[in-house]
Amino acid sequence: MEIRFQKEPIDISAACFQTGGGDDGSVVIFIGQPRRESNGKTVTHLEYEIYEEMAQKEMKKILGEAAGRWPVSGCLVIHRYGRVEIGEASIVIRVSSPHRDEGFQASRFIIDTIKKTVPVWKKECYNDGSSWVSDRS
Repeated sequence: MEIRFQKEPIDISAACFQTGGGDDGSVVIFIGQPRRESNGKTVTHLEYEIYEEMAQKEMKKILGEAAGRWPVSGCLVIHRYGRVEIGEASIVIRVSSPHRDEGFQASRFIIDTIKKTVPVWKKECYNDGSSWVSDRS
């Protein structure tokens, strides 16, 4: 299990090959990226702020819970902070497991839980201003 936070763009190709092994029949990759439109406004870019020490602890808990619920043999989570342009990856999650169903379930659990519990804040920036966005519910 590996967790990274970084300011620079994510090398998606490299991330695709960093986890998994010969016993895995499934590798699920989730890539989250900013979209150009949100709530009727044109987004120019996103800005992420992170409380890294707490985020690292919370992510470890999430990955541990995922591994306890599904037969996950490997997991990589890379989350950007700072400015992220439209179309760039803001998060990459790679889950390897013996079977695809478990891999998809674990991946979905990981991203949904990250968005609800990890101290990462997202600001959408527009041509005419910006607003902080929360996915916590």
